Amino acid sequence: MLGWRDERKLSEVLDPKQARRLEAAFGYTTCGQLLEHYPRDYMRHGYDVGIADADEGDHVTLSGVITRTDFRPTSRRGVLRVFLDNGLVVSFFNPTFQRKFLQRGRRAMFSGKLQFFRGTPQLQHPDFVMLDSHDGTVSGSGALRGLASAGELEEVLSQWEWLPVYPASEKAPSWLIMMAVKRVLDTLPTVPEPLDQRQMVSFDTALRQVHQPGPAGPQRAIQRLKYNEALGIGLVMALRHRDAQSHRAKPLPPLDDGFRAELLSNLPFDLTNGQKRVTADISHDMTQDVPMARLLQGEVGSGKTMVSVLAMLQAADAGFQAALLAPTEVLAAQHYESVTATVPADVKVVCLTGSMKAAEKRQALLDIVSGDADIVIGTHAIIQDKVEFFNLGLVVVDEQHRFGVEQREALRTKSHPGFSPHLLVMTATPIPRTVAMTVFADLAVSTLTELPGGRKPIQTSVVPEWMPSWVSRALERIREEVAAGHQAYIVCPQIEGEGGVEAVCEQLAHGPLKDLRVGLLHGRMTDKDERMAAFARGDIDVLVATTVVEVGVDVPNATVMLIRNAENFGVSQLHQLRGRVGRGGNASVCLLHTLAEEGTPAFNRVQAVAATNSGFELAELDLAQRQEGDVLGTEQSGTRRSLKLLNLLRDRDIIERSHADAFALVERNPDLALQLTQEMNADKLSYLEKN
Repeated sequence: MLGWRDERKLSEVLDPKQARRLEAAFGYTTCGQLLEHYPRDYMRHGYDVGIADADEGDHVTLSGVITRTDFRPTSRRGVLRVFLDNGLVVSFFNPTFQRKFLQRGRRAMFSGKLQFFRGTPQLQHPDFVMLDSHDGTVSGSGALRGLASAGELEEVLSQWEWLPVYPASEKAPSWLIMMAVKRVLDTLPTVPEPLDQRQMVSFDTALRQVHQPGPAGPQRAIQRLKYNEALGIGLVMALRHRDAQSHRAKPLPPLDDGFRAELLSNLPFDLTNGQKRVTADISHDMTQDVPMARLLQGEVGSGKTMVSVLAMLQAADAGFQAALLAPTEVLAAQHYESVTATVPADVKVVCLTGSMKAAEKRQALLDIVSGDADIVIGTHAIIQDKVEFFNLGLVVVDEQHRFGVEQREALRTKSHPGFSPHLLVMTATPIPRTVAMTVFADLAVSTLTELPGGRKPIQTSVVPEWMPSWVSRALERIREEVAAGHQAYIVCPQIEGEGGVEAVCEQLAHGPLKDLRVGLLHGRMTDKDERMAAFARGDIDVLVATTVVEVGVDVPNATVMLIRNAENFGVSQLHQLRGRVGRGGNASVCLLHTLAEEGTPAFNRVQAVAATNSGFELAELDLAQRQEGDVLGTEQSGTRRSLKLLNLLRDRDIIERSHADAFALVERNPDLALQLTQEMNADKLSYLEKN
């Protein structure tokens, strides 16, 4: 936790058996780990709540008032069903004493594994304890009754207005976690306040009241702990930004009569207003003696590459080299061809990839170290130790999410001693504002939203499997596009098995598309680059592929994409895949085939992609539908989530406030900021490093 850690061993504070159960269930060994196991919901004393956001299979503990019971005799002893006012149905097979206590109008607490039957939440044979005993007797079953008999549950129920409900398991149900946390907090000294402000409840109060809320409830405690999480991330970003500001770069001013000006004067089209604005921002950054650190995000086809070419030419005009780093060799080769065809003839562009022949590679390395190469385009091979630049001034990283912080830093070290190159990173995956503020806050963000003239919006339609005529029509549409001289993608979610590329390719090549040139592409193929190149040359009519084409070469002639089992892909991934067609200015279509039933969340997600071409709208939808852990590249559930409480969709105000506060704190008290981030658990920083 920000600025503080409780390293006491659970086995020293709890009963050893209890400590072993917590370690077996969650891997916890210290008190601090347990205190970060925050409640997922609360039961209010005198009130009853439902299952909140619990999923099937979760171990839940909740209370309710019995509205009716139903006992049905069987050949053995029968089945007792108990209906609660919160919608829960509890079943006991072969009940014995349960019928005596579980009667209409009484209030009880139940603990067991959650199941759903036709949308109704159910528990089978849960532990239970009656909550409305007036004579002090304890009635119930299992561990809940044992806890109540020991007096601990009765003490909690009589003193607490809000009861925490924890993410639980069969080995460690919610009530066990609740009592373990109570013991840890009872032995915890006052936690010092880590921050130099008093605008919210203290950290000590928040840590205690998130588990044991007072009459006002847990909200103020939750808000403070969310703020701590957001501030910790913000401080890491602010310190990185401060560190970057301390670096020096060579100013690269534009020339009125240089390569950049020559390209602009000879462009056969007008830049969009967005391209003009972003180009001006980048050009200004490159004139400074502080290294530019800018993220350029924009839709597929929004013109990011042209913006980067103008930046690289500005570096060449100033007498410096520029490097463009691509995620794959195929994409690097395409960038090399397109950039070479775009820039003025006197600009020397060199390609460097791992698979080049030895003689070609030697010549490329010589051109780079001698300074003959103005622009160097390649893959990660560029950042190898043996690659030496003559005077590197600008680094452009395409599809930034494929490269981590360490790789970007390795490129920075290739400039003159004591200087860092300017850095421009690009992504075609739109980033929601809150994600940008948490993961990319050390970068200035520029956004392109317009499509250049001639680009037509892609028409997208949903093709449900349960409408066979639509599925047949989708394949007919592919044949029509090929007959018109165009090409098509068919994307599958996996390589093997039913619905995989191998089976689908075989099926189509000998069935509905048997007279067309059908090709196969997936990540395990040794000749995948050549197969993609063959498609780009027009040697293949229909390419049946996995998501390996998500970031691939431009094939302007591809006008239709059929994505099979689209419900298996994320929203942003579907949008990214869709962007592979329509790149040549031709009217294009994306067909989203789905096995999902109408009205299900999966079907609605696919339908949402079809309803809009805005990647920025879909990025927000993606964030709403997925846990932020997945968005940030971390575990989505359990104890390994980096963000325990903070929600990147709902907590925008907290994130924006903490972002501003973090940068202010680094300016005001950098020593404190550094101390706070050093105390942060390494797991909490992992996704930042990966991005």
